Amino acid sequence: MFINAAGYYIPPKRVPNDYFLTVNGLTDEWIFQRTGIKTRAWATEQETIDYMCIEAVKNALPQLPYSLIDVDLIVFASYSPADTVATTAHIVQREFGMNRAKAFFVSSACSSAMNAMEIIEMFFVGGKASKALLLSADRNTSYYNPQDPKVGHLWGDAAAAFFFSKARARTNEPQVTDIVTHGLGHVGKGKEGVYLEPRKEGIQMHNGKDVFIHGCSYIASCVQEITARNGYSVADLAYFISHQANMRIVNHVVNELGIPKEKSLCNISELGNTGSVSSMLILAQNYGRFRPGDLICISVFGGGYSAGACLIKFS
Repeated sequence: MFINAAGYYIPPKRVPNDYFLTVNGLTDEWIFQRTGIKTRAWATEQETIDYMCIEAVKNALPQLPYSLIDVDLIVFASYSPADTVATTAHIVQREFGMNRAKAFFVSSACSSAMNAMEIIEMFFVGGKASKALLLSADRNTSYYNPQDPKVGHLWGDAAAAFFFSKARARTNEPQVTDIVTHGLGHVGKGKEGVYLEPRKEGIQMHNGKDVFIHGCSYIASCVQEITARNGYSVADLAYFISHQANMRIVNHVVNELGIPKEKSLCNISELGNTGSVSSMLILAQNYGRFRPGDLICISVFGGGYSAGACLIKFS
């Protein structure tokens, strides 16, 4: 399948590490050394997850080579939805008049967007759709507790929108050549590691070490798996995009795989951990820098519950 357009929305507000000194006692140095985060993007009350996704779609529209009415599938990928009945997929469908589209919501922790891409691919293969919109977003500040010294300082908010087609809509469009995903509910500590209960504690990570260890392992192994099965080596990658949970995880994976740091694209230092949108957000942010022949690998890990990777070839 092919990428026709990419857009994103990042709230302008930046919250520096110094904010947390009086909130939970953590210093700028302590946070940066352990996470690589200097600031994070926080949404205002008006910047709902629906609003961010609508703005991301607007950002992508100038690139789109066909009418929105031609879109026949909308998938919203997130672990922090505002509404599970009137989902963001349906709000965006109504906003832009995409009347022909099937629309639904999918969640698989921080691998949500990767699983959504795989679903879109299968809709294309099965002849159920030919043009799709992927909405990827998390509004972590809807569910976080800034006073929590374990994870309150991690979270950021953002959204991305990608339009895909089964057949190439233009001659120079990048192709998603392969996608792999894995369910990991049987691995690690499961709910003892990380979870989100909206009506109780919100988003919690009681065992960050467990998430860290498995994140390092699975992000790297997914890269090795998808490159090998497509006849590539890691050295063939023009750029690598990792899930932005923690800069120490990214550095560990890059070192293990032997990827030069200049090939590893990151945004966590400025935006914080934006959740399941983080890697797709980097792809959208850097969309204009990629050149014909560039092979991009995105690899993600979802809190101990899921993992996956995709290869994108620019033409």
